[in-house]
Amino acid sequence: MEALFPSFQTIRYKSGLIDLQIPQIMGILNATPDSFFSASRVRVIDDCLALAERMVQQGASILDVGGHSTRPNAEAVSAQEEEDRVVPVLEALSKAFPNVCLSVDTYRLSVAQAAVRAGADWFNDVGGGQMDEGIFEWVAENQVPYILTHSVGAFSQVHQVPAYESVVEEVWLDMAKKVQSLRALGAKDIIVDPGFGFSKSLDQNYQLLAALHQLNYLGVPILVGVSRKSMIQKVLGTSPEESLNGTSVLHTVALQQGAKILRVHDVLEARECITLVKKLQENGLSNLP
Repeated sequence: MEALFPSFQTIRYKSGLIDLQIPQIMGILNATPDSFFSASRVRVIDDCLALAERMVQQGASILDVGGHSTRPNAEAVSAQEEEDRVVPVLEALSKAFPNVCLSVDTYRLSVAQAAVRAGADWFNDVGGGQMDEGIFEWVAENQVPYILTHSVGAFSQVHQVPAYESVVEEVWLDMAKKVQSLRALGAKDIIVDPGFGFSKSLDQNYQLLAALHQLNYLGVPILVGVSRKSMIQKVLGTSPEESLNGTSVLHTVALQQGAKILRVHDVLEARECITLVKKLQENGLSNLP
């Protein structure tokens, strides 16, 4: 099967291009008091810069800043509060790491706009363009590299599970339609994230991961965000703090199926997964079909 759209191996950011022929690592920085993994929370600028420096030294080429937790039962915050959380962090990161790609994790257009003014390069949209108006048009008009995440409904509904007939087919079709819409508007730099943990049951998350290679037919890079998530905890009976080993297992599966970006809390371990999978592939291991 041919890809619906041409396959792109690079994504732009302010200092040049991110080369995705070798998978890249996106480090998670949460400017929140309530994200599910406490070690990712950075409410003080100095703490943020220290964590960012460690991530970059360990191999992260992208840093993703969020100001609104997306964990189940997270307390809602206003757009202004979310903006107030992420803008100072992005300004500080932009100055401290001028050659590192910065991303903002939000579903709100106004927050994304403020974040880009503050130094963000990419818009990581957990809402897939449906939780706010005008997102696709703004992304295309301003040529902002965009991470299209699959989820269903409003933000308050993101952890409800729709009645899928086939989660793999329906996620694929939804993302194909949205990629096509973005392309029609003129957007060039698009990444897809199947949205593990959003609008899926436990088994549906694993069905989607098992069929991740099918998203390659969209012709755009795949980002995977499974780091320390409940889909690991519920199977292994672990806490977020105890879920690093399970995370590495799922990262390995995702890489073998063509994932180009891993969104992670633990950069060093993700880098080791990439290095070992690459070595296996050099010595005869084929990707899944």
